[in-house]
Amino acid sequence: MTARTAAPVEALDPAPPTAVRVGPADLVDAGEHPAGAGLVKPEYHDRLTNEDLAPLARQRWGTYNIFAFWMSDVHSVGGYVTAGSLFALGIASWQVLLALVIGIVIVNVFTNLVAKPSQKTGVPYPVINRAVFGVLGANIPAIIRGLIAVAWYGVQTFLAAQALNIVFLKFLPGSAALLEVGFLGLSALGWISYAILWVAQAALFWRGMETIRRFIDFAGPAVYVVMLVLAVYLVSQAGWENITLDLSEGSPLGFWESIPVMLSAIAIVVSYFSGPMLNFGDFSRYGKSFKAVRRGNFLGLPINFLFFSLLTVITASATVPVFGELITDPIATVERIDTPFAILLGGLTFVIATVGINIVANFIAPAFDFSNVSPKRISWRAGGMIAAVGSVLLTPWNWYSNSDAIHYTLGVLGALIGPLFGILICGYYLVARQRIAVDDMYSMSPTGRYWFTRGYNGNAVWTVAIAGAVSVAAAVLPKTVVDLGGPDATWLGNYSWFIGCGLGFVLFWVLERVNPRMVRLEPGEGVNDGAEPR
Repeated sequence: MTARTAAPVEALDPAPPTAVRVGPADLVDAGEHPAGAGLVKPEYHDRLTNEDLAPLARQRWGTYNIFAFWMSDVHSVGGYVTAGSLFALGIASWQVLLALVIGIVIVNVFTNLVAKPSQKTGVPYPVINRAVFGVLGANIPAIIRGLIAVAWYGVQTFLAAQALNIVFLKFLPGSAALLEVGFLGLSALGWISYAILWVAQAALFWRGMETIRRFIDFAGPAVYVVMLVLAVYLVSQAGWENITLDLSEGSPLGFWESIPVMLSAIAIVVSYFSGPMLNFGDFSRYGKSFKAVRRGNFLGLPINFLFFSLLTVITASATVPVFGELITDPIATVERIDTPFAILLGGLTFVIATVGINIVANFIAPAFDFSNVSPKRISWRAGGMIAAVGSVLLTPWNWYSNSDAIHYTLGVLGALIGPLFGILICGYYLVARQRIAVDDMYSMSPTGRYWFTRGYNGNAVWTVAIAGAVSVAAAVLPKTVVDLGGPDATWLGNYSWFIGCGLGFVLFWVLERVNPRMVRLEPGEGVNDGAEPR
């Protein structure tokens, strides 16, 4: 398809937008206080623009900042339990390690793919999707992603509150009486801990991205220090000769029987990181170069995740001779040590760890997503606070322990992550050939490159609907069939992300070949071609 040259946006837009002015006081990093210095041009339409969604004026994050981001994401209670569970699948330790390597390498490759468009253009995830879904259609993936993040934000805050409860009960024994009274399914002590963490996270978020960057730069290494101390203490109590990398019970599986389990382990690793992978453009946009982002990803994913997994399994293995049973929950492990210093240090550390992953995985994403829906009315901060309030209204403590509730709500939403990923990657790399007309992502002109049909790219919308339906069916229906007495195919749910991603990628490519909607751009003024600066 031949290149299409667009006329100046201001000449095409039938209703000139209200310009968003940027004064000298605003010229700071986007997300800081006051509003960030996205490069807001006078011709950008106010229905699509605010300072937080506009391309960044400066990109300052280096390799260590990206590395620390992944440390905050991995070093959590959920990451600890997930890593430990892989060594209890009944396969040999070398097979688990091989599955971990393959899984995390896949995550590293896919993360680099989703990082590049946002780093090169300096825009967050919902904005880069305008080039694929249309300037209005981009709200579809944004809302889906936002709803997932809000739900998990509430869950992670609840889990951190559980760790804080342990600290209160140890140092303020009278607080146990607060467990006897409650409201809306949560004890009074639970409400106090939840409220403390809710306010702390909101305050951290309100300070902006630079403060968040400093926090995750500290949180990731801090958790490592405490994890190492915990591991050394438990191993010294257990004796190194009693440590094993095999946490499974019963007879080990044979070689051929272990192959499907290894594949499931790979899928578990990829699925665990599917949310942060999709969200990563919100952070890679701050990277000073794509090379720095790639280096940070390599250190934070393959290197960091493998070391953390080994540290986790050694710590969990030591709980068997020390406590007489396998404990894979780090909070429960710290509680069993039962010394004031250990409980204080361990409890607060895992609170920090959970706050770290919550901020980077579940707070910033919906802030951008909800702001994208109505940039003129909803700032980045307002979007984040909508997510924070919504997380309380969902009362996650009432349904988190209900596997069916999670399966049929978050399972459905989570299954849509794969198609969204596949469509973005196909659209940017295969169809657009890494060429983006940045200014057109902020234009409501009917002749703009990303207006498509009334602001929507029908090919992307249809792909989400079809690939999403298949992915959701793969995640949800097998359990329903088993509940109704049918054959067990629940293993299929482990691969719902791959099914959705692959189908989304292929289907969108086919639809764009049969009925092209995205304009093939040629290098030139106003077109970002994804190349490294010389």
